Amino acid sequence: MNESSGDVKVPTCFISTHAGFLGSIKTLIEDFEVSEIDVNGLNVKTASAARACAVDSKPSSDLKGNLCSRDPGVPPGTPSPGSHSFALDDVLGPSVSGELERFAAALRGQNPAALLELSLGSFQDKQHRANVHRAVRQRFPFLMTISSRQEIRVQEDPDYRELSRLTGEEDAEEFFRFIDAKVPGSTHRFEVDNDKEHRTEVHRFLNRRFGKLVETKSFSEDQRTSISVRLREHGRPRKRTAEEPEDIYTAFTLRKVNLETLEAISHMAAALGVLPSDFTYAGIKDKRAVTYQSMVVKKVSPERLKEKSIEFEMRGMKVSHVHKVGEPLKLGRLRGNHFDLVVRNIKPHRTASFADAHLEGLVKEAVENVKTTGFVNYYGPQRFGSCQTVQSDQVGLALLKEDMVNAVRLFFTPEDAMDPPNQAKRLFLQTNNAKEALALMPSSKPRERLMLRAMNRYGTGPDGCAQAWLSLPHGMRVFYPHAYCSRVWNEAVAHRLSTLGHRVKQGDLVWTEEKEIKESGDATSPKIHVVTAQEEQGGIFTLEQLLLPMPGNTVKYPENAMATWYQERLARDGLTDCRFRVSSLKLNLPGCYRPLLAVPHNLQYELRRADGSQDGALTLTLNFDLNPACYATVCLREIMKADTLN
Repeated sequence: MNESSGDVKVPTCFISTHAGFLGSIKTLIEDFEVSEIDVNGLNVKTASAARACAVDSKPSSDLKGNLCSRDPGVPPGTPSPGSHSFALDDVLGPSVSGELERFAAALRGQNPAALLELSLGSFQDKQHRANVHRAVRQRFPFLMTISSRQEIRVQEDPDYRELSRLTGEEDAEEFFRFIDAKVPGSTHRFEVDNDKEHRTEVHRFLNRRFGKLVETKSFSEDQRTSISVRLREHGRPRKRTAEEPEDIYTAFTLRKVNLETLEAISHMAAALGVLPSDFTYAGIKDKRAVTYQSMVVKKVSPERLKEKSIEFEMRGMKVSHVHKVGEPLKLGRLRGNHFDLVVRNIKPHRTASFADAHLEGLVKEAVENVKTTGFVNYYGPQRFGSCQTVQSDQVGLALLKEDMVNAVRLFFTPEDAMDPPNQAKRLFLQTNNAKEALALMPSSKPRERLMLRAMNRYGTGPDGCAQAWLSLPHGMRVFYPHAYCSRVWNEAVAHRLSTLGHRVKQGDLVWTEEKEIKESGDATSPKIHVVTAQEEQGGIFTLEQLLLPMPGNTVKYPENAMATWYQERLARDGLTDCRFRVSSLKLNLPGCYRPLLAVPHNLQYELRRADGSQDGALTLTLNFDLNPACYATVCLREIMKADTLN
């Protein structure tokens, strides 16, 4: 294990002790193939057209994702239309009611593997649907119900989540029951709160989200201050159910070659006459690779999508498994990714003390070690833009410091190449003329064009640059601050291993249900445990259970030397008082906890010589699966002990 001095721009810690080897990856585009594993555990490349679709089929109950439409029919014992109180068993039936109870319990327990959404089934009768909406809200005030095409789905109410953060779950639950009861002239009281700044935050939230329905004011009693909420006499209740329009959604598998995901979407959107934001996907895939991923496009029929297949193929894209679905695809809704990789021209490191005759044994030892032990779970170079002069994390730092102008100029920093995109960037930085730069920027660069268009309209000052960032979809905007936080995490894990070693120490954070967090990738709010001195001495926890936080406004930091490291690291970048919110850009970074180690699953490999001769160059073929947010290049880096992979 080793670490470079100064800032850790390229992670250099390893977990295994084998010697490693050198080789060439991505010699050919076909040498690096990635295919998604959907929430049903199916490889989207090899799944047959007859398989249940990733959006509309029901995944197994232990998966994190959305359960989709099924039609149990009208359950027996449906209450009469005049009823005001409904038992869940009556309106849903015992089976679905039990499923809802388990779903709600998992959400309340903040289980990282909990489903984000649950389908209760389809209900043809409108009054029956109304009864279901009311029964669910009465039993679980923290859930909201969504109705679409007679199907009812439930998910955690984001307003409840925000209010519970401000007031606590008990107060939030009682408030939502008060809202749903809608008793004229009634009031609700939030308990004593002598923190004026906090009370102001509560007032602002309630007025922003429920201002048409309630009035709020603070009142003092015995030098103790509380918040009173009164139902307006003519208030219009906020809808906690939604009858969604019957939009057309078409799902498909996209195969792309040497294209960024967003670049591919830009081409397809232009061909279909829709917006790039009409496309949804589970994850971003590598550019320098052959990739297969699930996508859903809104407002486009399957027939229309198929009509454009020849045009797509001319751009290096191919669509398959085209079919109708009932909703868009959610980011992160996948089990992981499958990789088929080829490493060519293998040779030993110069420092190796053995002869080439032992090369095959060296490679086998390296692969077997990582198969058993895993690898340091670094974010890979594509997270930061490894070929860019200014990497994404630098742009993200500028955004976190709310320096919009500098963030724009960093974003538009050109490479040395003289292709049209870099010429347009160079022109913009030299002249500040967004209009002329926009004319030069190719249509294959949607982010650059959106930002230039906004600055042409609003100017290139701080307000105009803020509008430029706001012109990007939220997922694109938040990518850059996330890249900065990912960089800090990479540096944190390198520092943790180099200073505290490979054993779990007092004050470390661990996850006590290892399988659940590994299946869900980056868990946003796991139940974490702080290791005690006795647990360290007893060796209770292993390195595979160790977590490190990615900076954000909801995470807790280790209670050992790493806490000081995080403070000093953020202070070095001028983020001592950073709240990890950029209100002007509607960005909020709660942070997450990421496992220090990752392990490849179902790993298989083959060694062969070129031309079948004993003297031919040695080639390694690897096939394995990784959990979401884990990087194959980082896995290869551990196998090969090479820091120059990209």
